[in-house]
Amino acid sequence: MSSTEAGGSITEGGLVRPMFELAWPIVVIQLLQVTYNVADTFWLGRLSADAVGAMSLAFPLIFLLISIAGGFTSAGSILVAQYTGADSEGSAGEVSGQVVSFVTMMAVVLAAAGYVLTEPMLSAIPSQAATSQDVVPLARHYMEVFFLGLPFLFGFFVFNSLMRGYGNTRTPMRIMVVSVAINVVLDPLLIFGWGPIDGMGIEGAALATIVARAVATVLGFYVLFWTDAGPDVRPGYLLPDLGYIRDIVRLGTPSALEQSTSALAMITLTAMVVQFAPPVVSAYGLGNRLASLVFLPAMGLGRATNTMVGQNLGAEKSDRAERAVWLAAKVGMAVMFVVAVVAALFPEPIVGVFMATGTEKAEATIGYGSEYLRIRSVEFTFMALLQVLLGAYRGAGNTKTAMAFSMVALWIGRVPTVYYLAFARDMGPTGIWVGMAFGNVLGATAAALWFTRGTWKEAVIDEPTPAVAPDGED
Repeated sequence: MSSTEAGGSITEGGLVRPMFELAWPIVVIQLLQVTYNVADTFWLGRLSADAVGAMSLAFPLIFLLISIAGGFTSAGSILVAQYTGADSEGSAGEVSGQVVSFVTMMAVVLAAAGYVLTEPMLSAIPSQAATSQDVVPLARHYMEVFFLGLPFLFGFFVFNSLMRGYGNTRTPMRIMVVSVAINVVLDPLLIFGWGPIDGMGIEGAALATIVARAVATVLGFYVLFWTDAGPDVRPGYLLPDLGYIRDIVRLGTPSALEQSTSALAMITLTAMVVQFAPPVVSAYGLGNRLASLVFLPAMGLGRATNTMVGQNLGAEKSDRAERAVWLAAKVGMAVMFVVAVVAALFPEPIVGVFMATGTEKAEATIGYGSEYLRIRSVEFTFMALLQVLLGAYRGAGNTKTAMAFSMVALWIGRVPTVYYLAFARDMGPTGIWVGMAFGNVLGATAAALWFTRGTWKEAVIDEPTPAVAPDGED
């Protein structure tokens, strides 16, 4: 099946309709994904500014462990897309089963490791005395609860990635709607309590996310194994197959390294940010969450490009794949330009929505966060271009190339610039905000120049062979 759920062909005909049919549910999924974090931030912002700061501190450490296994879900999307484009339904189902079992085992190990290592990881980050006293303990409580539910988080990640490679982005979107609705209801209930339910504070936010993710995982696996909405995955395909596992590891390792080093960059940046007062830490976390919200169109187009390129290269249509990339880049940059203008003109009302305690810390957080959002708006169009090009490289199976340009953005453009401006030039928080924006500008420019060379236009799958069902199945 080389088509979207709505019937628009990914490998034939016009490009606009299939790109749109793929992208808009992905944007909604990403919006709903951010809604998890925004809902937590919204309610925790009514608990205390320190709780918002704790989320800022916890997230990069959580992301570090998530990223180790997360790269292998990307490998699943790449392989499913190319096998689907080559009309090899059996191979798409088999590799999907392998990704499910491989990532699930990793998730269980990482959940145990994360729980045990929470306190050592937090202790390794130097922080200002007030932050250590008021923010770090809250971050520890959140992380310990969150890591217990990590396998449920990965379950939906795997399902979403495989379905995206197959060309069906609407089904994950529908499941995500259910999951987010559960989280939105549970957040205030578990954070503040109601009736016989005692408020759990920041731990309640973590528990609400875990329960919501568990529901999404159960529904997603039902779709994979007992419906025909995605790849033909059968229980027998969960048994390890070294041939497929080698492909998953070969493609997934660069993506895992990319995500892991991205997480390390976030931790490094956090370690620099916590040298400042708690309102700066809170503004940094809040600004990042708002940035992740406004980046949704770019992220959606980047992931749609992943599928468009993968299926078209699988169908040996490299010119069509390239046209899809430039279409996505133009649309993404135009949309993000409009978003940038809004963010630059109205940062205070946007930031103020999430800080409603009326305290002195809250007012300081709004001030810092508004400056952060205004400065970062400069990078928005570059972010769209970078995400589309990274999606193209990944769809082609060039995960090492995607990793390289992600590293350029983070470890050449962002981390050293933040350090230089904030500390060496003594610009303080403003230096942090400027350095954060510069990274994507540099990364997008480098990725675009390399893309024009055209060396990415080859599929990574072998010639598909007829699917053979496991013993006892047909």
